[in-house]
Amino acid sequence: MNISIAKSLSKIVDCFPIMVQLRTTLTQEEFIERVKTQQKNGYNLAFLKDKGKVVAVSGFRISHCLAWGKFLYLDDLVTDSDNRSKGYGDKLFNYLIEYAKKKGCREFHLDSGVQIFPAHRFYLKKNMNISCHHFVLPISNN
Repeated sequence: MNISIAKSLSKIVDCFPIMVQLRTTLTQEEFIERVKTQQKNGYNLAFLKDKGKVVAVSGFRISHCLAWGKFLYLDDLVTDSDNRSKGYGDKLFNYLIEYAKKKGCREFHLDSGVQIFPAHRFYLKKNMNISCHHFVLPISNN
């Protein structure tokens, strides 16, 4: 088992079949375009491979703000539906915590949809606190 950061187009493409299980509306072309665009602003796509196959993927970035200082923000975390409850998500999560520590981050943040209860159980088990509600106002150009 190994964890790497997808930088090349081929590695990004390898992550798509797993990421689309979380971001179900994305086409492969949109995924590639968005990842490449976000990478220009510090986005990273980490993936865990087991026996030569990608089984878990996470999208994250390091950022700074007045409220938290330097922090790692986890945009996406998904394990292949056929490989859940095998510890892959746990390993990838732990990798991200260590990555954040090495980069000098003070905190680790994520948002999670209110309907994703299995993810919430996982985050609580990882000693995360529910610290706020995140509000959204969709902006339409109609």
